[in-house]
Amino acid sequence: MNILDLRQYLSAHPYPGRGILLGRSADDRHAVIAYFIMGRSANSRNRIFSPVPEDNGIRTEAFDPSKMEDPSLIIYHPVRCIEATGDTVVTNGDQTDTVRDGILEGKAFAQALRTRCYEPDPPNYTPRISGLLHKDGSFALSILKSAEGNPDCNLRFFFGYDNPLPGEGRLIHTYQENLDPLPSFEGEPRRVSITASDAGTLAHEIWTGLNEDNRVSLFVRYINLETGKASDVIINKNTN
Repeated sequence: MNILDLRQYLSAHPYPGRGILLGRSADDRHAVIAYFIMGRSANSRNRIFSPVPEDNGIRTEAFDPSKMEDPSLIIYHPVRCIEATGDTVVTNGDQTDTVRDGILEGKAFAQALRTRCYEPDPPNYTPRISGLLHKDGSFALSILKSAEGNPDCNLRFFFGYDNPLPGEGRLIHTYQENLDPLPSFEGEPRRVSITASDAGTLAHEIWTGLNEDNRVSLFVRYINLETGKASDVIINKNTN
């Protein structure tokens, strides 16, 4: 698999939906997390990442509460840190809590997600994408999706990455392309370059690569692998 230029890849996809990037900085000193939200509907676009950390992570919230139509698939914790293990969970839905609770119960990543499937939003049946970053920088990604839009079959894919290479990441997102209904992501997580030396630089690269009309929010975190200290950047279209 060829390594892709991250910004060019995002620029070529006007609506990848929600996306998770996990990897390692080029200097081999930091684990890297990025999570972005895009939206086509007014309800999807009416949200932000809360600028105040909450419950060892971040939370989505309505930008204008009076315009919120259905919070069930909109409001959730995309990122949670598990202090007991040093793991960080990042997902595109409330399965963040499912993974966290499972890890605390001694379950493996895949075992915890066995209780979940794609989102109940026909006709798209949006995939649930999830990531688990360990304190040593190794990580796993998962996608739970319908069988090419058929909700009778739930497909489960899990990908593990031990000792990630410096300057590389893996990107997974919900939608393959911008069609109606939206087709689910296909294949392995994309191998992309991470050249940014800090969270702010990577955030700028991702944000400017995302379609200006559809981008909603972005979270980027760099975690020092030696000290565990994290540096975060949040960008919200509705507030920045």
